[in-house]
Amino acid sequence: MTFDLIVRNANLPDGRKGQDIAIARGRIVAVEPGLTAEAGRVIDAGGHLVAPPFIDCHFHMDATLSLGLPRLNTSGTLLEGISLWGELKPLLTHEAVAERALRYCDLAVSQGLLAVRTHVDICDDRLLAVEALLEVKKQVAPYLDLQLVAFPQDGYYRSPTAAQNLERALDLGVDIVGGIPHFERTMEDGARSVRALCEIAEKRGLMVDMHCDETDDPLSRHIETLAAETTRLGLQGRVAGSHLTSMHSMDNYYVSKLLPLIAEAGVHAIPNPLINIMLQGRHDTYPKRRGLTRVKEMREFGINIAFGQDCCMDPWYSLGGADMLDVAHMGLHVGQLTSREAMRFCFDAVTANPAKVMGIDGYGLDVGCNGDLVVLQARDTIEAVRMRAGRLFVVRRGKVISETPPRVAKLSLTGRPGSVDPAAYAPDTAEG
Repeated sequence: MTFDLIVRNANLPDGRKGQDIAIARGRIVAVEPGLTAEAGRVIDAGGHLVAPPFIDCHFHMDATLSLGLPRLNTSGTLLEGISLWGELKPLLTHEAVAERALRYCDLAVSQGLLAVRTHVDICDDRLLAVEALLEVKKQVAPYLDLQLVAFPQDGYYRSPTAAQNLERALDLGVDIVGGIPHFERTMEDGARSVRALCEIAEKRGLMVDMHCDETDDPLSRHIETLAAETTRLGLQGRVAGSHLTSMHSMDNYYVSKLLPLIAEAGVHAIPNPLINIMLQGRHDTYPKRRGLTRVKEMREFGINIAFGQDCCMDPWYSLGGADMLDVAHMGLHVGQLTSREAMRFCFDAVTANPAKVMGIDGYGLDVGCNGDLVVLQARDTIEAVRMRAGRLFVVRRGKVISETPPRVAKLSLTGRPGSVDPAAYAPDTAEG
């Protein structure tokens, strides 16, 4: 039998080694060692890790790559970023938003990032960014899955036209209902917005992804309302709470009540380690709060946790590079996720877990799954996170769409090896 592509001698995220992966007609048709077959193209993974593509389930593509427009965020705070975005919105053009988004998608593909959920601001009455990203979604569909969230950036009730604009955006084809309850004028308005937005999603049969309690205020508890509305409306499995940073400041007794409610409702949690560690705790002197939500405790309750990147070179975050291993690396450190099992979870938090959040069909490396994968310059998932491993090959539906040479340094040292491959430095017990 002849296949479109065979990747030979692959290590898999579940610990299997020496596996051959065959792809035909855009699907994985065999995963086994020593596969005797031919293919239009054969890649020798050489004992490197082969994983399904990276996924970013929390991003802002309408703002990406806009760093410096119309000015820089000098304080580095969330609120100045929101204010700066308000200055930039009237200056946006359809063409500029689409071009920056497409450039970002090029970068994402090179990093093995083939699925993105992006929030798009609907508080601009022109819905310019919505229309631009809907166009981008169609254009990138052959190589990247893009979901759009109707995001009332200025507040569903706080912004006078947000409610009608959100409905307009959904009518145009935006996929998911968003919200930002902690940015409403009062806690009561925030809770009302959660209820109203969840009811819209229930009526339309859509998912919900809400910026929730992105604050250091321990009394910001909209995640409680989100969990309750999820249960009331039967939205289990279709709702995500993003950021949830107030939880790092809440007292333990309240959290002991809250986490079972989130688990019972089947609400996904999306921390954003790069942004949370950068923006939270800005009002603290010392001791200074870390900002990341309670990842360890959520895991103990079986809550599905996915790490998001959130921003890349925009009014809120001047760094970033579409590298989800960078996100996993920060999440590991800030969350003190240092057991071997917890380190492997950090890899899952940018692959399998966000696939559950986004409901991506055919994701994974089993027979019958989509022929999408990444060959990484690492032997296992822990090593991939440790080194932010290079993406040697990126494959979409059985076709190689990006290639990067291995990172190997040449040395000129007397009595020492002539080259250094960083993937060769982990001990044999790395996955122990």
